[in-house]
Amino acid sequence: MRVYGRPLVEGDARGELLVTRQPISFYGGVDPDTGVVVEKGHELEGVGIGGKILVFPYGKGSTVGSYILLRLAKNGVAPAGIVNESSEPIIIIGCLIAGIPLMDRVDIGSLRSGVAAEMHVGESNAYLDVEV
Repeated sequence: MRVYGRPLVEGDARGELLVTRQPISFYGGVDPDTGVVVEKGHELEGVGIGGKILVFPYGKGSTVGSYILLRLAKNGVAPAGIVNESSEPIIIIGCLIAGIPLMDRVDIGSLRSGVAAEMHVGESNAYLDVEV
């Protein structure tokens, strides 16, 4: 199945989908040293995001979240790619400085965790190929 979106940060990624219907705050919600979601009560609490194609509706929280994405990348525990319904500046800037492919305007309702996927974000198009 191919899912199209809006290209925001160019790059290619391959990995397992990790999907949540809840927004993510990288500052205080994700441990920058381990890549594990630490936000209490979050659907992904205790789950590592490193190497996954992380799918969530939108980001929330402090602008420091952009730098947490960079720290995740420097520590080797960043997501391979990010897919949003709607990306806001914190996520966009974080992905830009960390080199994480990013696309949005995707209806995430049909995507499921644990499924292998390949992501391509080019200058004028973006898509996610998902195994069915």
